[in-house]
Amino acid sequence: MTHMAITVGFDLDMTLIDSRPGIRACYQALSERTGTYIDADLAVTRLGPPLAEELINWFPTEEIETVADVYREMYPAIAIAATPALPGAREAIAAVREAGGRAIVVTAKYEPNAKLHLAHLGIEPDAVIGDLWAEQKAEALREHDAGVYVGDHVGDVRGARTAGALSVAVATGPCPPEELRAAGADVVFTDLTEFPGWFSDYRPARA
Repeated sequence: MTHMAITVGFDLDMTLIDSRPGIRACYQALSERTGTYIDADLAVTRLGPPLAEELINWFPTEEIETVADVYREMYPAIAIAATPALPGAREAIAAVREAGGRAIVVTAKYEPNAKLHLAHLGIEPDAVIGDLWAEQKAEALREHDAGVYVGDHVGDVRGARTAGALSVAVATGPCPPEELRAAGADVVFTDLTEFPGWFSDYRPARA
């Protein structure tokens, strides 16, 4: 693999997209539909882990699978249009592609919904792999030979390190910079607007 052919993985929620408005609306609709109270404002402060890890705070264990299916079914009509790209998201993907590399998205989100978000926003990665969280993300990163993984959560840092990839963290999600550094992030940015400049320097340094 040459330095020009590097594959960079990106997380989705709170890394490439601000999914809080759409997810908040979806939780509110789920609460109305099920008659179960969900603090949607609280839930969107801890995005990153799989859906079931949030639902367990509001529903009995035996109902989680069924409720998760309802949520995912409702999601496209409620959450996709309400979700914007985060600053620098398009430019970060473009920086990788323009350098001759591959940009992939590896996310804990349900894969069909992840693809809907990206298509709606006109962001076109080379591959989208969903339903993987934290260390599980290493499976896809290794499969695609990713040398860098970019995410906003300490779980993303763990995934990168498990895969042997460079961990680039953005403080646009629930984890502050100091927590990301303590988890082992190699590079920490305020947001993705800093990525293209860093990447242009990283490639020749890596070579």
